[in-house]
Amino acid sequence: MNLSAVIAGWMPGRARHEQPGVGVRGTSAPHGLHAFDPALVWVTVALLAWGLVMVYSASIAMPDNPRFGRYAHTFFLGRHALFLVLSFVAGLLAFQVPVATWERWAPWLFVGSLLLLVIVLIPHVGKGVNGARRWLVLGPMSLQPSELAKFAVLLYAANYMVRKMEVKERFFRAVLPMAVAVAVVGLLLLAEPDMGAFMVIAVIAMGILFLGGVNARMAFLIATVMIVAFMLMIALSDWRRERIFAYLDPWNDKYALGKGYQLSHSLIAIGRGEIFGVGLGGSVEKLHWLPEAHTDFLLAVIGEEFGLVGVLTVIGLFLWMTHRIIHIGRQAIALDRVFAGLVAQGVGIWVGFQAFINMGVNLGALPTKGLTLPLMSYGGSAMLMNVVAIAVVLRIDFENRTLMKGGRA
Repeated sequence: MNLSAVIAGWMPGRARHEQPGVGVRGTSAPHGLHAFDPALVWVTVALLAWGLVMVYSASIAMPDNPRFGRYAHTFFLGRHALFLVLSFVAGLLAFQVPVATWERWAPWLFVGSLLLLVIVLIPHVGKGVNGARRWLVLGPMSLQPSELAKFAVLLYAANYMVRKMEVKERFFRAVLPMAVAVAVVGLLLLAEPDMGAFMVIAVIAMGILFLGGVNARMAFLIATVMIVAFMLMIALSDWRRERIFAYLDPWNDKYALGKGYQLSHSLIAIGRGEIFGVGLGGSVEKLHWLPEAHTDFLLAVIGEEFGLVGVLTVIGLFLWMTHRIIHIGRQAIALDRVFAGLVAQGVGIWVGFQAFINMGVNLGALPTKGLTLPLMSYGGSAMLMNVVAIAVVLRIDFENRTLMKGGRA
């Protein structure tokens, strides 16, 4: 049985004995893969599969380093494959949940994400790596609450805009409460610290506020406040300022072996790849030169092994995915399903913006920031929440198509 059949078989409202095209309530329902966008499914599968191959390629030599000497060469491949299976199951379960249920749960998911962000900061509870306390250990696996917070804030912002639709023109009644909520999340994330996740969450919230009907003047004011806030965060932090200086001149002797080390070796990797790359598995930079090659700098390995063609292919896939998700959101809003539409467009902003930041960092267009490449980089929590978010978008598309065919979502 292929993947299409598996997903079609899990679609809600379909029993084995039902007649094709007829739902359980006698309403017209789409049939098979026509119930949702199959191209979005296959682009997602393509990115996940390519990511699995590249994580193996980027991590295969890591056990040669004494720091990872106790790991097998397939250690990261095995864990990434396990994350894929868990994410696939979570995505199938998320697809079963009606959008109306997500709307009811949105405030509680937001509160739950806040509690997890607080718990991770408790000494001896949250797991610290390289000076950052971002993980909760759950047996053999770890949970990164900031990834759940992205999804929770997305749902909460969409739910908030639906509830505040009548006062969206009044700044203090419409925008300020949401700004306070995002600020609380931001303070908890900066305490970890995880400025990258805070940037993504702030952009998601601002995007949903704008798409939800906040006027251009308010949107400009919010964007200005955000830019000033992030500039102050950088100006008041010595190590963040050093990252900016290293980004501006990564080849400087002062930064080449410090803050600019990852960026300079990422650029070397992409430069070695030229047009068509050196071939799968042929990367030299992944051999203990480029740190975090299987996570934040996976695109650099893709650039070295597949060249400019590979990088442009990844960019094209993410552009198409973002465009398609935004289209599904616009379609939902046209059907007067505002919450569903804002959620889908929020997912598009999330995936598109995070991919843009990661690619910009790898290509030297943006300062180094600890954000992974969605659906491709190694990381269980990130992959799980990315797949769940895509599954929610597919559910929105399913309900859109059901409504357009005269059924009930």
